Amino acid sequence: MFYMKSRFHQLILVATAAMLPFLGVAHAQVDTSKSTVTATSKQMNVPVDGTFRKFTAQLVFDPARPTAGSAQLSIDTASYDLGDQSYNRQVRGKDWFDSAQFPNATFVSSSIAPASGNQFKVSGKLTIKGKSENVTVPVSVTQQGAVQTFDGTLPIKRSQFDIGTGEWKDTSVVADEVLIRFHIVEAKK
Repeated sequence: MFYMKSRFHQLILVATAAMLPFLGVAHAQVDTSKSTVTATSKQMNVPVDGTFRKFTAQLVFDPARPTAGSAQLSIDTASYDLGDQSYNRQVRGKDWFDSAQFPNATFVSSSIAPASGNQFKVSGKLTIKGKSENVTVPVSVTQQGAVQTFDGTLPIKRSQFDIGTGEWKDTSVVADEVLIRFHIVEAKK
């Protein structure tokens, strides 16, 4: 069950990482040492968290002109970490992320729209395990000195991306919904 949970978390993290590019800062570099992409799934109704350790993002964002922004994110699916090497190996396999054939999950923004205050709606294409879905994620942008941070949560259905196949396809053990959470920190200029 933990294996399934690990795979599911990996899917969530990939999706979250894919959402990060939407949150760009005017041609900003991302400080990956301070940024995080996690996925939370539920196995037998118990939350299980995993973290994607490797991802890249290209961001363009100006809060005064959000509609001119863009984001691209690529997450290394083999970097998903559930805290146990045997579970990590399992989620890299064909039933879960199939990292050998699909090494990256991606997100490419198509639009950024202001919502209210420091809130924005970032829409784009999330691709995991060769399957693509159009998604919209709410993103909060915070300015701390000269550095901007981008935070958001994207719920996805693992079944839409064929994450958890074979014996893991049953959503009564590992829930279909996964929450991808991201905290993206712009590198200091």
